Amino acid sequence: MVRMNVLADALKSINNAEKRGKRQVLIRPCSKVIVKFLTVMMKHGYIGEFEIVDDHRAGKIVVNLTGRLNKCGVISPRFDVPIRDIEKWSNDLLPSRQFGYFK
Repeated sequence: MVRMNVLADALKSINNAEKRGKRQVLIRPCSKVIVKFLTVMMKHGYIGEFEIVDDHRAGKIVVNLTGRLNKCGVISPRFDVPIRDIEKWSNDLLPSRQFGYFK
């Protein structure tokens, strides 16, 4: 079966592993979008280091978890959102100004 949103699947598996108290999680398939997003999460301190494993297929990523993550997920509206409305969406979806990131 074809995966519709690999970023949503990756963040869901990170969230589930964090809830279970795991120290590492394996994400597959690997994509550039996931790597960029994990880099941002690592820069903000939500996850530890991650390693990309090349298996000559779709690739895998091993992520070290730090236990600092409350929840992560993908917000994907079913229609196009113009750039001028991003601030409104941010106010509607994030709990407060200092809590959460939009990327």
